[in-house]
Amino acid sequence: MRVLVWLLRIVVFVALFAFALNNQHEVALKAFFGREWRSPMIFVVLAAFGAGCAAGVAGMLPSWWRARQPARSASSLPPGTAPPAAASTEPVALDHPPRDGL
Repeated sequence: MRVLVWLLRIVVFVALFAFALNNQHEVALKAFFGREWRSPMIFVVLAAFGAGCAAGVAGMLPSWWRARQPARSASSLPPGTAPPAAASTEPVALDHPPRDGL
């Protein structure tokens, strides 16, 4: 299985590398007031990819911070004390079989 994963990674890398080689022509991005940025196409695509990754991370930060709050409060307990246990540790008997085979 690991060999297949590495083969897939190699195929993706070669495809992206070929994409970069085929898009070396220069493009112009025109801004306001006659401003223009000239760059090879692959740099424009890379900048758009980076901006998309940054926007995705920025959008996920609030939920990551909320998820860290319980972990941070549990780690602030004094040494030797356990976090509060659940109400019951006994297995719950179901009146029906579990859905979807779980």
